[in-house]
Amino acid sequence: MRIQVVGRGRMGGAIDHALRAAGADLLPLAGRGATGKGAELVLLAVPDAAIVEAAAGIAPGRIVGHLSGATTLAPLAPHEACSMHPLLSATGPGTVFAGSWAAVDGTTERARDAANDVVTTLGMRAFRVRDEDRAAYHASASIAANFLVVLEATAERLAATAGVPREALAPLAAGALANWERLGAERALTGPVARGDADTIARQRAAVAERDPRGLALYDAMVAASRTLLTDGAAQPKGQA
Repeated sequence: MRIQVVGRGRMGGAIDHALRAAGADLLPLAGRGATGKGAELVLLAVPDAAIVEAAAGIAPGRIVGHLSGATTLAPLAPHEACSMHPLLSATGPGTVFAGSWAAVDGTTERARDAANDVVTTLGMRAFRVRDEDRAAYHASASIAANFLVVLEATAERLAATAGVPREALAPLAAGALANWERLGAERALTGPVARGDADTIARQRAAVAERDPRGLALYDAMVAASRTLLTDGAAQPKGQA
């Protein structure tokens, strides 16, 4: 299927470059206002707010897809439509897609197959996310990536008050993330909450309150969420934790 990518931002440049490197049949990378002439599949790598306008300019008869995680397929009507959201941070040409995952959907089986073909060409793995699940899916991605950075920024800020560099925390964070991927949340959780060490938690809280008061609400929320995680895990039937 001949493809044209529309949108010269980081994601557009990244996916166009990667598809060419993988041997896909691509027309030249286009900017907004493209009609998709000569393409069978047009991928709109434009901001969410620009999808409706960009889709309206595409000539009929093509499958039109977007690369948004939060947007449903409705803005692509009346085209036969699909979506393909790479679950990674694109930094432009040179972005490595292989090994990552992507959310796909389509208004027809043919459109879904087109999205899945793009995913396969890029060396990614696909899962389907329907329109009604888009908001929940995208929120989970924001928590997993964006909010994780906020947590690490809070840890970095507090560590700096003790003369500890950010780089010293990185292997700890990477190891915890790897354990979560391998073991699941409950088994990966370590530290004073997992041990039930109330004295250490109290001392930590006092230090946060003194040295980084703006991080206190987050600390309290994470302690409470950690306890809930352990409680929920203990309540599961044996063999399902």
